Amino acid sequence: MKVGMIGCGNISAQYLATFPSLPDVELVAVADIDLERARTVAAAHEGVRALSVDELLADPEVETVLNLTIPAAHAEIDRRAIAAGKNVYSEKPFAVATADGAAVLEAAAVAGVLTGSAPDTVLGTGTQTARAAIDEGLIGTPIAATATMLTPGHERWHPAPDFYYVPGGGPLLDMGPYYIHALVTLLGPVASVIGASSRTRSERTIGSGSRAGESIPVTTDTHVTGVLVHESGALSTLVMSFDAVATTIHPIEVHGSEGTLAVPDPNRFDGDVELHRLGGEGWETLPVSAGYPEASRGIGLQDMAERGAGLRASGALGQHVLEVMNGVLEAAASGSRVEIVSTVERPAAVPLATRGTPAPASS
Repeated sequence: MKVGMIGCGNISAQYLATFPSLPDVELVAVADIDLERARTVAAAHEGVRALSVDELLADPEVETVLNLTIPAAHAEIDRRAIAAGKNVYSEKPFAVATADGAAVLEAAAVAGVLTGSAPDTVLGTGTQTARAAIDEGLIGTPIAATATMLTPGHERWHPAPDFYYVPGGGPLLDMGPYYIHALVTLLGPVASVIGASSRTRSERTIGSGSRAGESIPVTTDTHVTGVLVHESGALSTLVMSFDAVATTIHPIEVHGSEGTLAVPDPNRFDGDVELHRLGGEGWETLPVSAGYPEASRGIGLQDMAERGAGLRASGALGQHVLEVMNGVLEAAASGSRVEIVSTVERPAAVPLATRGTPAPASS
């Protein structure tokens, strides 16, 4: 699968490092709003051409567009790529507005092309080993989960953090996809949500790079709490914050009738999965039993190339998670429960795979 990457910002380096290990994926072109930045990337990677965005979208060699633009541009770039007959794989979130994400899926269905959505961290051994433990009944019937992400804010390290603090940013749309994609992978789709949110400051100070010391406005809430009611009946409590300092809580915990799982950081592909059994004497670390070992960002493209329409990090999953996140924000603003209209199949499990060898297509 020949890929053209649009967007050569910070996250692109992680994808660029992964491409050489993907047996069925080849990067052939890059583009950026700053063409010089694209030329710099292309010069460092043999066989990769630097193009304008328009040129890349029109290039007949490019089969799939990897969309690494800012969130506000995701839907527009995806629709333009689809109109050119190309598959799309978007960084998270799938879009900013739920309606825009739905329009991308509709356009893809009409055009007969594939849609994928980050994060593909859920395909790694961390989340997948936890998924296997749940499927094996190690915690009995899943009852509830908690998902917690606390940080003082990305402006402390990101040289251009403006987009984190406008509508379409904030801790939920930025970090929520990692946690909610994992929760849907573990517990299935979400039927309804409630939520509350707040913000503590009207501006932030950039802490690094050429703009260090510059203040930027905050126009979106920076602490969000939600409860997700899964179709299975399980309840997930979500806390996403750019205001808090630290926590001792596991990133995700899944509680069942016979035990509790501690799931590693869903922003990573690996990490220990721990189990505390009912009547047990403490936490035990489970052996790695599923997922792509040593995976990194971009493994979702390999999954797309290998499985086609059965890809796990699908646009449909990204759209469902987007609706869930916007539902939480809507519930926070209205004080009312919000029903989630979309649903999605729980993605197929990833059998334990050797690095560089895709998992088999069966679930």
